[in-house]
Formats: sequence, C-alpha cells, structure tokens
Amino acid sequence: MIQQQQSLQAYNTFGINAKAAFFSDIESPEVLQDLRRQHPERPVFVLGGGSNLLLTQDLDQWVLHNRIMGKSVLAEDTDTTLVRIGGGENWHETVLWALEQNLGGLENLSLIPGTAGAAPIQNVGAYGVELSDVFERLEAIDLSTGKALEFTKEDAAFGYRDSLFKRSLKGQIFITHIHLRLTRRQHHLNTSYGAIPETLEQWGIQQPEPKDISRAVIHIRQSKLPDPAELGNSGSFFKNPVIANARFEALRDQHPAIPGYPQGDTHTKVPAGWLIEQAGWKGRRIGNVGTYHQQALVLVNHGGATGAEVWALAQQIMEDVERQFGIALKPEVNVL
Repeated sequence: MIQQQQSLQAYNTFGINAKAAFFSDIESPEVLQDLRRQHPERPVFVLGGGSNLLLTQDLDQWVLHNRIMGKSVLAEDTDTTLVRIGGGENWHETVLWALEQNLGGLENLSLIPGTAGAAPIQNVGAYGVELSDVFERLEAIDLSTGKALEFTKEDAAFGYRDSLFKRSLKGQIFITHIHLRLTRRQHHLNTSYGAIPETLEQWGIQQPEPKDISRAVIHIRQSKLPDPAELGNSGSFFKNPVIANARFEALRDQHPAIPGYPQGDTHTKVPAGWLIEQAGWKGRRIGNVGTYHQQALVLVNHGGATGAEVWALAQQIMEDVERQFGIALKPEVNVL
C-alpha cells in the first residue's frame, strides 16, 4: 500500500516528472486512519487530481492520493437535493452526474479539472459561480490524530479562490466527502458572464436549462483551453486580481479597453489573461514552456519541461505585468 520513489508525472496535469519519496492510494477514510496509525511520524502531502499543482522539485514526503469514490443523494425537499460526493471523484464527471439527475447549481463549473475533494480548498469558480454557492459541509480526517471531522460553510470561511483549508488548515486535513445543496426546480441560472449569452444566442436558446449552460461552458472552455492530455497545463495559472475602484478608474484612463467586473461597491476584478496578453505574452514560447495561443492565462508544458522552467516563466510574466500595470499577479496553482 506504500510505494517508494513513485513518479508523479501521471498524477499532475502539467506532466512534470517529479518523484514522491512515498506514495499511497487512499480509497476509504478507514484506510487512511490505519496508515496514519502505522506511520504517525511521516510528513504527508495530499494529492487529488494534480490539476492545481506545479512541482518544481521531488517531494520528500508521503503523498496520499485521494481515491475515495461515490456519489449519492442524502436528502430532498421541494426545491433542493443534498448530495454527498467522494473526495476522489472527478469534478467534471460529478457535474455531469448532477445534470443527469436534473439538478442545478454546478453547470457553470463544467470542465474544471481536478477532484471533488480539492474543490473546496480552492473554492473553485467559473463564469460567475463559485463552489461556495452550493456548498453545505464536508467530511475530513485530521492527519495528525486520525480523527474524523466536519466543517460547515461558515467554518470554511470561503473567499475568492480561497478557504480555511488553503490557509490555516493547509496540509492538516484530508477531505473525504463534500456535501452540496443543489436545486431541483426554480434553478438560479447565471447566464450573463463571459461568452455564455453570446453562445446561447448563437444556438437559438432563449430559455436555457442547466444542461444548456453546461454545454455552453464546455464549448467555450474547449475553444480557449488545451486538453492536459495533449498539452500539459493546470488551466488558469494566475488569479484574476481584485483592485480598488479608484485604481481601476486610473488604469482605465490609461487603457480605455481594460475590462472589469464589479466586486461589491468598492472593488473591481480585472481579467489576468487580458493583462498578460497586453504585456505581450500570449502565445509566446521559451524553450519547453510558454503561454497558450488561445488564452494567455494558461501556462503550458510543450514537452519535457521541468517545474522550475514553468515557474521561471510565471515569474517573468508577473514582473512584466506589475511593471506595466502596477498590479501584482498571484498564482492560482499550488507551487511546490
């Protein structure tokens, strides 16, 4: 159950050939608890789908690969359904499963890579929707004690691509299951973000259902983002920066075409991809790494790249954007 010097190339979507000192597939909470009782002193690293990870070195740790599966309905009322999803389940397949049950709430999150267990850590989001919109609670194992834990939405302290699990609890727990509250009827559809309205109009859909939104999101994402199986990447590498409105207005005076999305009354979100493209990085390649020709926000491994090469490219991009716009980009991926 414990492999040594395991290559992680097949376990991260960048396709970086780093190694783990020790490696185990975790298929149930009980397996994890047993293993931790046997090896309580060994430092661990939790791995889901490896889609939000950049490995710049080998890991001198025990990698615990989340393979806890299962999708079930826990409860229903007139308008909603509460579902329980194993932490090792593929996220996009989870979205498709929910849609097959005619459940709404996840459609805008279609085709996001990764696992269900990793989704709360990052508070994954896309096209105007975040996991926190449907999240109710999660089950986890304390990695130091083996104790079973539960965290509610309030406990999670979700933020933009952020949560308690990414901050003080980072590396402290193993998420075994998540509970999501999805809609059975009167779906709260978000159709206004990005190219969704244009796509629906092109398809002649005037009264969309959740499946229509999902289909549109998949179409848009596939037109912009490379398949990791063909070109190593982790999707969006950087967070979209959120800046004060006064700063945004000053930037718009200098760059009239700069896009922005209001975040409450005081701040505006600026697309990082636009900033990177304006800085001249879209489609550029340096050796084995580069930015995707369709979306500057995506860094890619053209083959044989090391994590250090990808990180060096990211740092160059961050320096250029800050020099030209005065905005400090922050990685969305976990850089190790």
